Amino acid sequence: MPLHIETPLIESRPLSSTANCSVWLKLEALQPPGSFKIRGIGAACEEYSRRGARRFVSSSGGNAGLAVAYAGRRLSTPVTVVVPETTSARARELLRQEAAEIIVHGASWHEANLLAQSMIEEADAFLHPFDDPLLWHGHATMIDELARSTMTPDAVVLSVGGGGLLCGVIEGLRRNGLGKVPVIAVETAGAASFNRSLQAGKLIELASISSVATSLGAKRVCEQAFQWSKTHSMRSVVVSDHAALEACERFLADHRLLVEPACGASLALAYAGSRALAGFSRVLFIVCGGATATIDQIREWSTKAAARREDL
Repeated sequence: MPLHIETPLIESRPLSSTANCSVWLKLEALQPPGSFKIRGIGAACEEYSRRGARRFVSSSGGNAGLAVAYAGRRLSTPVTVVVPETTSARARELLRQEAAEIIVHGASWHEANLLAQSMIEEADAFLHPFDDPLLWHGHATMIDELARSTMTPDAVVLSVGGGGLLCGVIEGLRRNGLGKVPVIAVETAGAASFNRSLQAGKLIELASISSVATSLGAKRVCEQAFQWSKTHSMRSVVVSDHAALEACERFLADHRLLVEPACGASLALAYAGSRALAGFSRVLFIVCGGATATIDQIREWSTKAAARREDL
């Protein structure tokens, strides 16, 4: 049985009025662990469990790690999550609630990931946060659900970090006869490795991540995401941290649902009436969610982002 739930698909009147088109929301923030990640990670964990895995290992202190911990608890399989020192206290507490073993190591995800991979034993399964075909196949189920509805979008808007969601959505569009529906890929300045790669015509690795949208903080997107940019109709948009954070607060007021800045990045296009939406009448936004940020943290980040804008 899948570990994810079928999420609501609703039309948003507040976002439709600001975007000047009909905005529909796929509410992945309502997944039990708080984000879309459980679709792909849940499917991968079930598959690895069938293959005999006796422990799941993750290197993410964010939503991917939380999804692994949730899946492990549901499947009665121990989970070890290696997180960097920058992982928030809230994220660690959420992992503990799912009964995961937490190991804190390194100043960045890269260092935590190296340790996690060095720990893999024969009966273990390593869960990558975004670069695994099993994940993409699982993420595609949200488009399977869309295809069973009566709404066919003119475009899909989503946030891009490592590219796992992008790969899953495009796989879902293709397998449901929606391969001509374009994707609008959104990142925040300071974490825009996909946009930089598209501009360069090759995969680019960022030297560092400076955005508060840490869930988008992959220095380099997966190869498959870059390959899809060559064969699927796509637009790449970069927004500011300030716009993403403002969208989080407005979305909370409009829909009583708190999401992380990584999700706010895509919602920012609707609130700004972005030119990227011009020409589309019905647009689907993937509300990817995020469970590790609080409203107090978002407001603190907003204050700092506003101060940086004034200094420019």
